[in-house]
Amino acid sequence: MLVQNGCGDPRRITAYFVELLIKRVVDEGSQSIIHSSLGGECMNGITLQKFDSTDFNNYFLLVSNEQVMSMITERSIPLEEAQGKFQKILKRNENYKTFGSYKVYNHTNEFIGLGSLILNEEKNDEAEIGYMLLPQYWGKGYGSVIAEALINKAKNTDVNRLTAIIDPKNKSSRKILLKSGFHSEKICEIEGLPGEILSRAI
Repeated sequence: MLVQNGCGDPRRITAYFVELLIKRVVDEGSQSIIHSSLGGECMNGITLQKFDSTDFNNYFLLVSNEQVMSMITERSIPLEEAQGKFQKILKRNENYKTFGSYKVYNHTNEFIGLGSLILNEEKNDEAEIGYMLLPQYWGKGYGSVIAEALINKAKNTDVNRLTAIIDPKNKSSRKILLKSGFHSEKICEIEGLPGEILSRAI
């Protein structure tokens, strides 16, 4: 049905709305192409894809950033140490289909950070989630979206309990986890650093 406001040529109005519809279809199609080209899993505007041997530069971009690491290790990770950690990530990614560490892209195909779902090898019904974001993507809601994506991945495994470890001073991450159904278990020292353990059932 054509709605008129009492002025203007109805044919021009119709053409205008057709043009808008075409633009919307093209825009949505472009975003689908972006996600398809990544070969990863698209969830709520982000794409998760496991790290592979070509991704060290993106990984190092995160762990060498003092802002990113300030509430994780309280220090940036030097090159040689980062290379060793990255090799462990690759090995873990090869050993498991779902568990592992994922590079995260936003809807415009920009690398924004890392998400991880790590199986507790001593308790096969438990896994730990975690994420890192480059500073320019803080405060944009990506943390909540990544947490939700990781929880959904865990639901497709035999895991029935998730944990997360944060710095007690990291109020933003704590807020995200609480909204995602986690509750605080305890605050303690973990590997010489202050830590808070949160968990939830799935």
